[in-house]
Amino acid sequence: MTDQALLSADSHFAFGKNWLDYAQKIDEQKIGQAVSDLHRLSGRNSFDGLTFLDIGCGSGLHALAAIRMGALRVVGVDIDTDSVEASRGTLARFAPEADARFECVSVFSMSPEAFGGFDLVYSWGVLHHTGDMYRALTVAAHLVRPGGGLMVALYKKTPFCGMWRVIKRWYSSASPDSQRRARRVRLGLQRLISRLKGRNLNAYVRNYGENRGMDFANDVHDWMGGYPYESISPEDCRAFFGELGFRLEREFVQKPGRYLPGLLGSGCDEYAFTRSPPG
Repeated sequence: MTDQALLSADSHFAFGKNWLDYAQKIDEQKIGQAVSDLHRLSGRNSFDGLTFLDIGCGSGLHALAAIRMGALRVVGVDIDTDSVEASRGTLARFAPEADARFECVSVFSMSPEAFGGFDLVYSWGVLHHTGDMYRALTVAAHLVRPGGGLMVALYKKTPFCGMWRVIKRWYSSASPDSQRRARRVRLGLQRLISRLKGRNLNAYVRNYGENRGMDFANDVHDWMGGYPYESISPEDCRAFFGELGFRLEREFVQKPGRYLPGLLGSGCDEYAFTRSPPG
């Protein structure tokens, strides 16, 4: 991608419309799950007195969760204006007095000089959609204060990443009717594989809200349309951040499936790093 394309929302899948829809479904159960997930990934009981940056703020759910955990100040950024609107609406509904602001900006336009440094920088399932993942990860890393924490979730590399890159590129510009048909095909394939494995897909869908407080239908649309698309292995992720002066604190890495791992999509591996203090 050219630098101009990297900075333009038009070259990226319109996640924001999906987040506007999902934001209306946020309730205390989803907020509680988001708080639990932040606690698990960060390893902290609270964010009292800490500043929190959410890169790719989406619906604003995790910015709100940071507030619930005691964050002193929250900043959320997203390249999609609809995501910024969704996030502002979420905070207005559930935490109107919070010190939180949301801006429409590309990660590639961010710098410590313009935004300052943060105690905690968080980006869940976002930086692999920017068009230049490693550059985006570097920008995010530089926004962490020395001694601060970086939490990222990134698509695991699988044998089917190339196939999904082609599908996502098509889906992101397809008509709504074509997108609906594609989702039905994927759901049919998922149902078939679930039956072969002896699993109940309907039960999985019913309980989906327990996974990061998400909604199954919104998540499928996100996955199908998530373009640009890149992925990374745990080994490469650890090595990359190690070279930037970060220490791995914890990770939640998925075990690859026994049969055709990645055929239905790649989930995110989660990492929490600490930036080493100078000297």
